[in-house]
Amino acid sequence: MLSVNSDGKVLVRRCFLTLRPFRIFVLGIGFFTLCFLMTSLGGQFSAKRLADSPFTIRTEVLGAGESRGALRRMNEILETLVRRMDILARLENASEYRRGEEAEHYGLDGLQSVGLMEKIQAIAQNVSDIAVKVDQILRNSLLRSKIVEGQRDLCDIPRDPRFPDCSGKVEWMRSRWTSDPCYAFYGVDGTECSFLVYLSEVEWFCPVLPWRNQSFSSYSKQRPRKQAAFRTELSSLLDLMGTGKESLIFMKKRLRRLETQWLVAARRLENKILETPKEQKQILVHIGFLTEESGDVFSPRVLKGGPLGEMVQWADILAALYILGHNLKITVAVKDLQSYLGVPPGRGNCPLTDPLPFDLIYTDYHGMQQMKQHMGLSFRKYRCRLRVVDTFGTEPAYNHEEYATLHGYRTNWGYWNLHPKQFMTMFPHTPDNSFMGFVTDELNDTERRQVAQNKVRNMAVVYGKEAAMWKLQGKEKFLSVLHKHMEIHGTVYFETQRPPEVPAFVKNHGLLPQQDLQQLLKKAKLFIGFGFPYEGPAPLEAVANGCVFLQPLFNPPHSSLNHEFFRGKPTSREVSSQHPYMEMAIGKPQVLTVDYNNTLEFEAAIKAILRSKVEPYLPYEYTSEGMLQRLHAYIQHQEFCSLTFPSPYPINGSQGLHTPSMLLVNHTHLVWHPNTPLPHIWPPVTSMQVWLSEEGESCTNACWERNLVCEPSFFVFINQQRLLEQLGAVCESTESVMSHLYPAVSLSVGECYLQREPLLFSCSGHSNKFRRLCPCRDYQPGQVALCQECS
Repeated sequence: MLSVNSDGKVLVRRCFLTLRPFRIFVLGIGFFTLCFLMTSLGGQFSAKRLADSPFTIRTEVLGAGESRGALRRMNEILETLVRRMDILARLENASEYRRGEEAEHYGLDGLQSVGLMEKIQAIAQNVSDIAVKVDQILRNSLLRSKIVEGQRDLCDIPRDPRFPDCSGKVEWMRSRWTSDPCYAFYGVDGTECSFLVYLSEVEWFCPVLPWRNQSFSSYSKQRPRKQAAFRTELSSLLDLMGTGKESLIFMKKRLRRLETQWLVAARRLENKILETPKEQKQILVHIGFLTEESGDVFSPRVLKGGPLGEMVQWADILAALYILGHNLKITVAVKDLQSYLGVPPGRGNCPLTDPLPFDLIYTDYHGMQQMKQHMGLSFRKYRCRLRVVDTFGTEPAYNHEEYATLHGYRTNWGYWNLHPKQFMTMFPHTPDNSFMGFVTDELNDTERRQVAQNKVRNMAVVYGKEAAMWKLQGKEKFLSVLHKHMEIHGTVYFETQRPPEVPAFVKNHGLLPQQDLQQLLKKAKLFIGFGFPYEGPAPLEAVANGCVFLQPLFNPPHSSLNHEFFRGKPTSREVSSQHPYMEMAIGKPQVLTVDYNNTLEFEAAIKAILRSKVEPYLPYEYTSEGMLQRLHAYIQHQEFCSLTFPSPYPINGSQGLHTPSMLLVNHTHLVWHPNTPLPHIWPPVTSMQVWLSEEGESCTNACWERNLVCEPSFFVFINQQRLLEQLGAVCESTESVMSHLYPAVSLSVGECYLQREPLLFSCSGHSNKFRRLCPCRDYQPGQVALCQECS
C-alpha cells in the first residue's frame, strides 16, 4: 500500500504479504543455482587461471559457441540478481521514512507493489531459464564425456614395431602398478588406458594414444644461455655449502685459507682465455659420501686423524666451479637431492617429474648409487651428464657390465656403463678417465726464501696421522736407521695417552691444524712414508714446501690381485710404490723410492737426502690456475650425451666413416695426414701419434715411454686393419671382437683383432700374446690432461 505524509513524500507501507519470505526464497534459489553450477561443473572451472571470475567456465570444455554465450548470459543475470537482492535488503531494513528516500534515490518514486512483484517474478523466471540452460549444458557435457570415457575404457595395446617392449610393460603394470605410490602420483588407476598413458607420456615404452594431447612431447622449454664470468669472491660459495658437519667445517676453513690464491689464479687465467667461449652451466654437486644414508664415516673422523684427501679434493672442486662462474647447487643430504632433481613421491621407480634442470652433476660412487635409486628411468636418460669423482680410477673392463660379468672383472663399484672419461681421478694415473686433481699451497718468492733459510737439515716428519698406520711390521728396523741420522717428528692423533704404536724417540705433535702442519713441513728436510695411505695429497704438499719425499718400493706391485686394500676396486692398475705419481711425474731429487727391506739401500738414501739441497717444487697441474684451466676445458669441450659411434666398425680395410688417412713417420708411428680434413673432436687429432706396443705392454705404458699419454678418444679413428698393417703387422685374418685389449695383433699366428664395443676402448690392459695399437698424444708441460694445442 502507498500513503502520503504531511510533506507529500511517498511512503511504502508493508504489504499484507511481507516481502521477507519471498526474498529469502529467491535468494535461496540463486545460491542453490550457484552451488549447483560449481559442484556439477567444478572439474570444468579453470583452477589455474586465477584472474578469471568464479563464474567463468573453461570454454575448451564446453566446446560450442552457443554454450559459451549462454554461460556469459548466466553470469550477467546472476550479477543482476545479486544487485536487486541488495536493493530489497536496503528497502526492508530502512525506516518507513528512509524507505521512501531510498526508493526515491534508486528511482522507485512510482514503484507500486504490483510492479515490485512483477520484477521479482521476472527474476525468478530468469533463474528458471538458467536452470534449463545448465541442464542442457550438463547433458551435452555428459554425452561427450561418455564418448571419451568409452574411448579410454577400450584402450588396446598398440602393435608398433618402434615400441617392441610396450606389451610387456603393460603386462608388468597390471600386476605391479601398486608396488610404488609414484605410479598413482602420475595418474595410474589400474585401467588399461592409464597404463598406456603412463608408459607413453611419463615413460617411453609405448606410442602416445591418438586421443591424447601430444603437444607435451614436442615442447621443451629452452633455458636462455648465459656467458660465465669469473667470480671475485668465495663468501657466497660458503653460504651455499650449508653447515653442521665437521667435514663441511674443514672444507670451509680450507676455502677461506686459500681464497687469495684462488682469486689471483683466476685473474691470471682470465687474461689467457679472453677469447675462449665460456658458457655458464647449471651444475649440481652432490657429495654422496657425506650423506647420512651412506654412513658418513668421514665427518666424525675429521678431528681424529681420519682421511682428509677426499674432502680436500671436493673443497677444491667447489672452489674451481664457483670461480669459473657457473651456477651451483650443493647437497650433502638425499632429501635435498630429491628436491633438486624433482623426484616424485614413492620408492624411486618412476622418472623425474620435470626435465633435469642441470647441465652437469658432479658426484661420487655413493651419490651415483643414490641417484639411480631415486631417479627411475631418468637415471639412464641423464647419466651422460654425470661427472664421478673417483680417487683410484675405473677401467673400461670393470665399467662395462656385460663384459665384466662374462670375464670375471669383479668389483664393488663398477658396472655403470658410463663413458670412461666421466670418471675423474685425484691423480693422472688412469688415462681412460679424466684427471680432476686438487690444489696445493703455493709459495711466493718471499716464502720460498724463508723456507730455504729455515730448513732444519736433520728433521724428518712421518706421513701417518692415525696410530694404525704405525703398525707396519718391520718398521723398527728402518726407523732405527733413520733415528741414527735424523730427528723424527710425528703428527699422530691421541686423546689422553701417547699411542703405544709410536716409538718413544719420535716427537709426536698430535693432530695439527692445516696451517700448523704447513709450518712444520716448511722446517722439515724429509717427509717419509710407511707405504700407506696410498696416493694422498700430503706428499705433494710436502714437496711443495721444500721437503724430500722418501717412499717404499713395492715388489711385486700392489693390485687387486694381491692386496686386500685394492680388492673390489674397479681397476687392475699395479701400484709400484706408495705414490706412483710422485715417483714417475716428479722423481729425483724431490722423490726417492727405495726398498725399505734393504737396510743398505735405505741408509744410502737417507745420507743422500742429508747432502741434497732441494727447492720447493709444485707441478703446474696442482696449482689453482692449473686446476681452473683443466676444469674449464673439460666443461666447455667434453660432451658425452651426443656421442654416436658407427656400428658395425669397418674392418678388413674397408672404407668407413672413421677411416682416416694416416702418415707413416720414420717407419715407427703414424700421424694424421696434413691433407686430410680434421674431424670435430676434442682433443684435436693433430696431437695424435699412433704406436704399436710391445708384447705384454699396455697402451698407457707404451705412450708414457715415448713422453706421450694415451688418449682413448682417438681409438675410434684407428680401429682399422689397414693401420695395423701400415705399422708392420701381418693380418692373415681379422676379427671384430669385444675385448678391452683390442685393436691388437698376435704376431705369432698373424691374426688381427679390432674392437667391437666402443665402451671397451681402453689404454689399460696388456697380454703377452698381443701387441696393441695405441693412440697417443702430446701434452702441455706440467698439464698432462691437455694437449699442446688444447685450450
